[in-house]
Amino acid sequence: MNQMSLSSRLQNLKLWAVIPAAGSGSRFSKTELKQYQVIQNKTVLEHTVERLNQLPLQGYVLAVGEQDNFVQTLSLSHAERLHLCSGGAERVNSVLNALAYLSNIASDDDWVFVHDAARPCVSVACLEKLVTTAIEQKSSAILAVPVRDTLKYVEQGTRIDKTVDRTSLWQAQTPQIAPLGLLKKAIEQALQDGVFITDEASALEYVGLNVQVVQGRADNIKITYPDDLELAKLILASQSARNT
Repeated sequence: MNQMSLSSRLQNLKLWAVIPAAGSGSRFSKTELKQYQVIQNKTVLEHTVERLNQLPLQGYVLAVGEQDNFVQTLSLSHAERLHLCSGGAERVNSVLNALAYLSNIASDDDWVFVHDAARPCVSVACLEKLVTTAIEQKSSAILAVPVRDTLKYVEQGTRIDKTVDRTSLWQAQTPQIAPLGLLKKAIEQALQDGVFITDEASALEYVGLNVQVVQGRADNIKITYPDDLELAKLILASQSARNT
């Protein structure tokens, strides 16, 4: 599917992106932010933004730390679409801040997807499939992949308590897409009720809204540990060679 066909599916609807990028990333490094690591002469964040801008976005909002001055030195694609807002203490707070920012310039009916700053390898085909599914089914949706490996449940220590049936299990990825107004209200309600929110879908699920799973690809990795950066380098090089 090309961008024109996706644009025609959007019709009078508008599409926005939110990228929470205010986290400390302590599992990656105590001193270095993973989104600013360099792959092929670009930071991870620049790769991520460039990938997302393959879609016909109205704009994208980066939620960054208050002390983050480095982001403004980057060569982000489609800089005319860029909006910046302050992030929060946790990822969910950064997302909510970005949605509140968007509420001033976008309609509640506009579609918004949230994508991790440290997922630079998401394919354009998966992005298009996600947005198309959401629009056609009029439903929030997420990229995810079926769990492949055998899962073991360990309550404490290292002793295995049981093997978990993975038949119905999916591993959630991003982007995750929903109408702006619904997503904002769902997150606000969940936080008000003290619910632990790990991703946008968990907030939508909590308030009883339908969320569809759209099968993504295993190479849509999230850079969490230093080893992941090396894997991302290999994936991006492979995708570039295949023009994915």
